[in-house]
Amino acid sequence: MRKRMRAVLANRGREAAPLPDTDSWPLGSPFRIGGVEIANRVIQAPLAGIANWAYRTQSRRHGAGATVSEMLASQGLIHDSRKTRDMLVVKPDEHPVGVQLFGADPEAMARAAREVEQAGADFVDINMGCPVKKICRTGAGAALLADPGGGARVVEAMTAAVDIPVTVKMRRGTTPATAQPTIAARRFVDAGAAAICFHPRAAAEEYDGLADHTITREVVDAVEVPVIASGDINDPATALEVMRSTGCQAVAVGRGALGNPWLFTALATGEIGDPPGPAEVISELERFAADACEALGEARACPYLRKFYPWYLAPLPVSKAELQAMLTAPTVDDALGAVRDLVASAA
Repeated sequence: MRKRMRAVLANRGREAAPLPDTDSWPLGSPFRIGGVEIANRVIQAPLAGIANWAYRTQSRRHGAGATVSEMLASQGLIHDSRKTRDMLVVKPDEHPVGVQLFGADPEAMARAAREVEQAGADFVDINMGCPVKKICRTGAGAALLADPGGGARVVEAMTAAVDIPVTVKMRRGTTPATAQPTIAARRFVDAGAAAICFHPRAAAEEYDGLADHTITREVVDAVEVPVIASGDINDPATALEVMRSTGCQAVAVGRGALGNPWLFTALATGEIGDPPGPAEVISELERFAADACEALGEARACPYLRKFYPWYLAPLPVSKAELQAMLTAPTVDDALGAVRDLVASAA
C-alpha cells in the first residue's frame, strides 16, 4: 500500500489532462450487473482494511455508482468471528453495494455468500486478486488463478447458494509467464459469474509498472458479461481512454481516491473542477472521521484514520515533524485539531 500510494500522491495536484470533445460522458450512463442497476460506470474498488461502511458512504456521496466492501474471510463468517461480523454491515442508504469474500473452499464460500445476502448486499464479490502471501497460502486470493477449475467451483457453489449476482475480482494470473486470464475469466463466467472486475497485473508483479490494459481488452473480448477495468485509473482522461480502448463497461477506482474522494465526482461526470480548498478538505475529513468513529468505535477509528491524514494533506506544505505530531495524537479530536492547525498555518 505505502509503495503504491507514494506514486499516486506524487501525481496528485498536477494539472489534469484535457478531455477530448464528446457529446456525452460515457462513464455517466447506467449499466447492470445481473439484475442490479448501477447509476454510472464508476465503481469504488474493494480495499482491504479500508472499505468499511464509512468509507463506502463517502464514496457514494461523491458519485461512485456502486461500492464494494473490504475483503471478509468466509471462514470468519461461518465460524461467527466477531471481528468479521463487525465488517459485515450494510447501511440502508449505501445501495447498490457489494461485499467481497475470500476463501478457497466452495462450501464455506457458499455459506458465507448466504450471510452476505441476508445482510442486505446487492451482490457478492470473490477476491481472486489479493497477492498477500498469508492469503495465497490458504489457496485463496490470487492463488485461485493457478487453479481456474477450483475457482470455477467456488463461483458455481456461490451462485447456486444465493439469488444476488456473484462477481469476480481477478488479476491477470499468479505470474506473467503462467497467466491465462481469458481462459480463467471464461471458466468463471461459465460457472455463473455475473461480472468480472479485472486488474491486468499478475500477483507476482504486485503494483509495479503501469497496468497494461491491452490485456483487459482480451478479457472483454473473451466474455459476454460486464468487465470492470481496474488499475492506474486516477483521472477522467485515463478512465475514458481505458473504456474506449478496451470496450469495458465500467472502471474501478481504489488507491486514487484515498484522501481524494472528489475523484469519484470527476470520473462520474467528466467535469474537472478546481481542487478542493483547505476548508473543504477539513469539512470532508471531519465528516468522514465522524462516520469512522461510528463504524469502528473511537479506539479503533483513531489508528484507522491515521492512514488518511497524509493522503488528504499531500498537496499542502506540511513538514515531517508536523505530520508526525499529528499521527501520534492520542485521540481523533486531537488529531483533527492538529489538522486544522496545520491547514491554517499553510493558508
